[in-house]
Amino acid sequence: MENLNSNVNQAASRYSAAAHETVDKLAGNAHPVVDRLAAGAHGAVDRLAEMADSTTARLSKQADQLNAARQRVSANCGAYVRENPLASLGIAAAVGFVLSRLINSR
Repeated sequence: MENLNSNVNQAASRYSAAAHETVDKLAGNAHPVVDRLAAGAHGAVDRLAEMADSTTARLSKQADQLNAARQRVSANCGAYVRENPLASLGIAAAVGFVLSRLINSR
């Protein structure tokens, strides 16, 4: 019986050692794959960040351009009203009439 226990213990030790060795090999093989995946993910995040920065810069520039255009139009309208007050009043009345007809027709 002792011999059987000894053989079982030795076999268990061998299988345990083989299992540990297999796990170590798998872990060693998994590291490069995980590293490649992580590097790819980092690259994707970097590209997305660059795209976001570029888009933000473009939108900021367009906002500045629109603000400048709004200021020009406002200045031009103000100048036109000061130079042509009666015509401006007539245009405002006509626009108000057209808008009221459009709103009331619905």
